[in-house]
Amino acid sequence: MSHLLEIEGVAVRFDTDAGPVAAVDGIDLAIEAGEIVGLVGESGSGKSVTALAILRLVRPPGRIVGGAIRLAGRDLLALSEEEMRQVRGRRIALVPQSPRTALNPVIPVGRQITRLLALHGGLTRRAARDRAVELLELAGVPDPARRLAQYAHQLSGGTCQRVMIAMALASGPQLLIADEPTTGLDVSIAARVLELLRDLGRRTGAAIVLITHDLGVVAETCDRVAVMHAGQIVETAGVAALFRHPAHPYARALVHAIPRIDREVALEPIPGSVPSLLNAQPGCRYAGRCPLVMPVCRAVKPAGTELEPGHRVACHAIEKSHDVAA
Repeated sequence: MSHLLEIEGVAVRFDTDAGPVAAVDGIDLAIEAGEIVGLVGESGSGKSVTALAILRLVRPPGRIVGGAIRLAGRDLLALSEEEMRQVRGRRIALVPQSPRTALNPVIPVGRQITRLLALHGGLTRRAARDRAVELLELAGVPDPARRLAQYAHQLSGGTCQRVMIAMALASGPQLLIADEPTTGLDVSIAARVLELLRDLGRRTGAAIVLITHDLGVVAETCDRVAVMHAGQIVETAGVAALFRHPAHPYARALVHAIPRIDREVALEPIPGSVPSLLNAQPGCRYAGRCPLVMPVCRAVKPAGTELEPGHRVACHAIEKSHDVAA
């Protein structure tokens, strides 16, 4: 099957004075057109670095040291920088984590949107303005025509996020990357932003990668989820399957750490902390925190086992028990 986005064996390393930091360690992920995939994990797990790798925006001392990233069959890592500029914004768009700081504070938001429309769509000034109003309306910004003349400091955090979503949609991208899009927003506004992303995915057909540390956001918004830990993807599954039967010990720990309001259940904190990625050792990076750890876990990175179609887990203990059951 042909996927819209295919990530195969991608590795990102940061060369520091103290030694190499393997921020992303040979990850695989495939995304279909029109689906929303959550990339979830603790802070420092490599989620945002993965997004930068897709956009080819990893900057020195970081660099992509292996793997392939294909968008609609086109290898992004083989493109020149000029060709990649045509992909960014036009084929892949980013909704950043801090919308207020991402907007230019001294230029009205309308001019920022019309500049993008002129750059990627070749629209005239009048046509770009009309389209900017349409995009703000599509993104749920109230009174969009009036907002064109306003600056970022005049807008609420939720409205700034909607403006960023409108800008991301300006060129009709195939893939939208939303990096912690609800950070800093209150619960009701965050819920409306997530609802907007779901609706836009259905209406535009764009695939969405939703980066978050919040499994509640994943449950409400995503079709599938990839769980990251210390630069490795440890489990990929449909959202319902992950919450019903999380297989990897880290994924289980994340699910069991979610507070419950329907019944009294003691929270189970995840033991230990994310390991240092400096001079990282081979093997599974959850080995130092895992209750199922075996000697092989510290020496060999698990290749991954498909438990059922669409549900894959990278764990030696699960692989061993799955082989026995088979």
